Amino acid sequence: MRLFHFSDDPGIVAFEPRPVRIPSARAPGRDWLNGPLVWAIDADHDFMYLFPRDCPRILIWATPDTSQNERRHWLGDWRGVAYVERHWLERLEAETIHRYEMPAESFEDLDDAGMWVARRGVIPLERTAISRLDQEFGPRGVEVRVVDSLRPLKGLWNSSLHVSGIRLRNVRDWE
Repeated sequence: MRLFHFSDDPGIVAFEPRPVRIPSARAPGRDWLNGPLVWAIDADHDFMYLFPRDCPRILIWATPDTSQNERRHWLGDWRGVAYVERHWLERLEAETIHRYEMPAESFEDLDDAGMWVARRGVIPLERTAISRLDQEFGPRGVEVRVVDSLRPLKGLWNSSLHVSGIRLRNVRDWE
């Protein structure tokens, strides 16, 4: 099991637990997830973070409950799809982010879209700089779809797909 943390900071020596910047509504008994933690993502879901930090995006993939019609319509032959707004494309092509590999034994699985957390400080195993982010998706079986606005995709949350929205507060017309 490989776990990663992505950052625009190339000089992180150790990750210390910290609360999330903007707390989320959590299921009963899970509000501790807004508290001080170190977050990581597994290798199967790392494409969710191959973006400049503040880039809003919607990511979809099939679940065991996804209907064949929705799978064909939304995914085609792709394992997943990442939607990004057109005005972010230049930054996706130009920026460099840093993937820190984390020691898996320090983390506990949230059983939620590849997310893992540590309650104590973690020293990364290594750091890899990744440029030309737009070219990282295809080899992972993920298609990047560039749209003028993410807003028309709000209805995806009513589908049988897994849908993750990240940094949606940065969408110009999200509301």
